[in-house]
Parts: sequence; C-alpha cells; structure tokens
Amino acid sequence: MLRFLLTRTMTMVFTAFCLTIIVFFLTNLAPNLEKIAKSEAGSRISDAEVESWLARNGYGDPMIHRYGQWLGVVPGWVIEEEDRIRGRCIRPGMAPEDAPTFCGILQGDWGRSTVFRQDVSQVIARGLNLTAILMFWVMVVMVPGALLVGVLAGMREGSRTDRTLSTVSIVMTATPEYVSGVVFITVFASSAVGLRWFNGSATSAMDQITFVNFTLPVLTIALYGLGYIARMTRASMTEVMTAQYIRTARLKGVSFPTIVTRHALRNALIAPFTVIMLQFPWLLNGVVIVETLFNYKGFGWTLVEAAGNNDIELLLGVSVVSVFVVLVTQLISDIGYVFLNPRIRIS
Repeated sequence: MLRFLLTRTMTMVFTAFCLTIIVFFLTNLAPNLEKIAKSEAGSRISDAEVESWLARNGYGDPMIHRYGQWLGVVPGWVIEEEDRIRGRCIRPGMAPEDAPTFCGILQGDWGRSTVFRQDVSQVIARGLNLTAILMFWVMVVMVPGALLVGVLAGMREGSRTDRTLSTVSIVMTATPEYVSGVVFITVFASSAVGLRWFNGSATSAMDQITFVNFTLPVLTIALYGLGYIARMTRASMTEVMTAQYIRTARLKGVSFPTIVTRHALRNALIAPFTVIMLQFPWLLNGVVIVETLFNYKGFGWTLVEAAGNNDIELLLGVSVVSVFVVLVTQLISDIGYVFLNPRIRIS
C-alpha cells in the first residue's frame, strides 16, 4: 500500500508540474500580455509603450524564467528606478532590503489579482469557501438520492419501478444545468407563473443561507448529477443481482431484503463510489453556469471573472487549485476502490 501511495503521489506531482507549465504558457502569450499592459496603462498606448510597460513590470524576461519566478524556484525580478526599487517580492510599504528573494507558489505567494486588487490567495479562498458550502449541500441531496434511486431500479431489472426510475434518471442527465436553472427560476421564483416560493438570486446566501435563497441552485446542480450517479448505480446493481452468489443465496431461502442489503449492496457500490468522487472536480469547476445564473460569487464565478478580464495571476491560481482537487480526488478514489474491492487489494 505504501508503494502504491508513493507511486501515485509522484505521478500527481509530475502531472501537476506539466499542467502548470501548459497553463502558464497559454496565459502568458503575447496577446494576453498586451491586453494587460493596455488595461493597466491605457488602451491607446503604442506598441513601444506596451513593450516598455511589460519590461518595467517583470514581463520582459524569458517565459521559462518567469515560470520559475512564479513557481518560486527563481529569484523574483527587481527593477531599479530613479526614485524607488520595485520587484515581484517587494510589497507596498516594504523596504527592498526586507523583501524575500523567492516569492512564488512554493512560498505561498500567489501573486496579486489585477481585477480585484487583492492577493490571489484571498480571492480564491473566498470563492472556495462559498463553493464548498454549495458543494456540501449538493452532495447531501445528490448522493443519497442517487443511490436510493439506483438501488431501487436495479433490484428488479425490467420491472415497472425500474423503467420509471430509469426514465426519470435519463431525463435528469439529459437536462443541462442552464436549462433546469432557467425553468426553476421561471416556475418558482418569478411572477410569470405566480409561484414566488424561492429567490431567483443566491447573492444573499453568501451572507446567510436560507431555504428560500439556496434551494434552487442546489437542486439545479444536484438533479443533473443525481441522474448520472443513479444510472451508474442501477447498472452496477443489475450486474450484481445476476451474479452466481446471489442466485445461491436465493436458492438457500435467504430473504430478498437481506440479499440486497448484506450481499449485493456493497459490491454494487464499488463503481458508483468512483463516480461520486469524480463529482468533486466537476462541482468545483462545473458550477460556473449555475453560479453565474444565480449570481452566487463562488469559485466558478471567480474563474469567469479571471478569464473575462485577463487576470493572469488569478487564472494561474484557479488552475493550480483545480488541478490539485482533481488529482487528490482521483487518489482518494483509487484508495477507496482498493479497500472496497478485495481482489485489487490482494493483487
């Protein structure tokens, strides 16, 4: 097991390193740097002024050198001007001699957002906190509901219950969030229909969560994932119920509820467990539409703002967090799969 964890960890580090290089290269292309210069110094500046601004703000170094600065393995840039000394590691109000030599991701310095005028770490922490709350309630609604629907549908393949629940699951999965969200707002939060049960905006939920302002965004996300997980659970349950040891238990006279709960359920949950763990990266980055639709300023909304305003430092920070979440959830999924499946653990 230790060897497995070490191998997976080394693979995660290498994958994260490669992905950060790709993201850094794409976000630091010349057109993006030109947009930054014009947004900071003025949209009417000439090409020469653009080059001068980039050189005075640390963008004149080779890209691989700037990647090392951002990562924190290369000393940060320092530029001496007539009246002051500026540098990547020199913060406002800090004396140049007190500034650290290295200031990158490895040192906990994520840079400064050009849109929010705050440290990237603060912006990401606020967005992650709001999205984590949303993710928690989505999982509370989605996972138990999906497992219940999948197990009930898979216990008796081909029955009326199976056909009904499978049809409902397919409809949920086939309905995108932006469609179900608009439908929910129109039916339950607007005056067009008359059912003003909930708020069409979740902005107030950022300060205080209530049943009125948080139900619609949670349901919009949960229903899509619920249908997907329910279908996977149903397929796994159907396969397990046709296994030889289940037939043997039936021939011995074991009651059907006992067969389902004691013998079939654990093996049927192996595949859905992996699917459930993969919902975390999807929830982290896939809620962009829902957070924008309900004006909930979480992690997905932060990603949209960073991309729309060409905020390179914030985009890089969001990318690092996304990569980390994806890799960690995959590792947890692999470890859980090993414990749930004795055959893999023995091998």
